[in-house]
Amino acid sequence: MPLTQMPRKPKILVLFSDTGGGHRSAAQAVIESLEDKHPGEFELDMVDVFKAYAPYPFNRAPELYPAMVKIPNLWGLGYRMVDGRRRAAFMMDTLWPWIRPAAKQLVREHPMDLVFCVHPLFNAPVLRALGKHRPPFITAVTDLVTAPNYWFHRREDVCVVPTEQVRRSALHNGLRSEQVKLLGLPISKKFLLTMDKQSLREKLGWPQDRLVVLMVGGAEGMGPLYDTARQISYTSPECALVVITGRNEKLKLRMESADWTVPFFVYSFVNNMPDFMNAADILVTKAGPGTISESLACGLPMVLNSRIPGQEDGNVRYVVEEGTGRWAPGTERTARAVRRWIANPKLRESAAAACKRIAKPQAADDIADLIWNWLPYKGNDSLKS
Repeated sequence: MPLTQMPRKPKILVLFSDTGGGHRSAAQAVIESLEDKHPGEFELDMVDVFKAYAPYPFNRAPELYPAMVKIPNLWGLGYRMVDGRRRAAFMMDTLWPWIRPAAKQLVREHPMDLVFCVHPLFNAPVLRALGKHRPPFITAVTDLVTAPNYWFHRREDVCVVPTEQVRRSALHNGLRSEQVKLLGLPISKKFLLTMDKQSLREKLGWPQDRLVVLMVGGAEGMGPLYDTARQISYTSPECALVVITGRNEKLKLRMESADWTVPFFVYSFVNNMPDFMNAADILVTKAGPGTISESLACGLPMVLNSRIPGQEDGNVRYVVEEGTGRWAPGTERTARAVRRWIANPKLRESAAAACKRIAKPQAADDIADLIWNWLPYKGNDSLKS
């Protein structure tokens, strides 16, 4: 008698690293969509490559990243020194003998039917370790405008890009037009599935009769959040302030112990950022690509008060040129930009409309569909044992 046929689920390997919050959140947004569309139909293997496989000192990149970006001029210099198509290829070729054992081990220990990569430094070594006979390899660029050349590798099957600017960079770096898909930067669909603003504010305990300024300092609570919040409270006394300090507990305690002349709310990490953004009226943030994309989806005008030199320079230009926000570095300039929007509702409404116009909130769904269509095996056949 024939043995029972055992259906096999396709295996998707997701490569990411926590060097900045955007890589993980982008991957999770796509995974969320895949699980909604194909529940129980695939297996997932999510690997933080730096932590799990990279040789020293690269394995310390996730813990060193926050400290490195706090020295922006040095970071920008390093970014410019290693960026460029020839320099990127030379560096990868030079490092290959060193990282080859780790790349080979990664491929050996994680059999897969498709690779989905959301970090630029993993494309070249993993593709090289996979060899000629390999599964499909799909990359999603998580830099919004100024994308390092490491994102683009001619052997990747599909390179998903967030904006036209990155699409042109991909073509300039040798990718063919059919390899590049302009789908947007993936964000969680929860940014769209929210209650109306009044209900959200009631749920959060925020005032209904004031404009709410939401201030975000990233996972590390970076930038002069305290001084900026104080200045905004002085120049815009009719607003309410909400500040998210991330892992910066010292900053949170300082804010909690201060006297405020406006309604003030401070949080460390939150797991309901979609509610926060949809309940707020103005966002003050650094020019991170994920936060910008989420703000666009929520129709939330931005004041960008800092950026990482090099990779986030283009984000500032994008936000300003598209009319979705203002570039106002420094405590006083940030407070003036917030004041201008509070005093001019039409300007704020125009920026909110511009956010909705250029947002790509369906990106995660579109990328999930792309991945599913590229899977060579979807459980239609069976493995006989």
